[in-house]
Amino acid sequence: MTVMRQSLLGWIIIGLIAGWLAGKVTRGAGFGCLADVVLGLVGALLGGWLFTRLGFFGGGFLFSLAAATVGAVLLVAVARLFAGK
Repeated sequence: MTVMRQSLLGWIIIGLIAGWLAGKVTRGAGFGCLADVVLGLVGALLGGWLFTRLGFFGGGFLFSLAAATVGAVLLVAVARLFAGK
C-alpha cells in the first residue's frame, strides 16, 4: 500500500512539474493548478507513448519528466488552439 501511495504521489508531482513547465514553454500562465496537473499526467502518457514510438527508452525521474513535459506541451498547444484567447 505504501508503494502505491508513493507511486501516485510521484505521478502527481511529475504531472504538476510537467504541466507548469508546459505552461512556461508555451508562454502562458497555464490553466490553473488542477488543470496543469491533469495536462501533465495525460501528457506523461502521451509523451511516454511518443518517446517509445520514436525509439527513446529510459526510466527514472528525468526521463519521466521529459516525456511528461513534451506530452503536456503538445496538449497545451492543442488546448490553446481550441480555447482561443
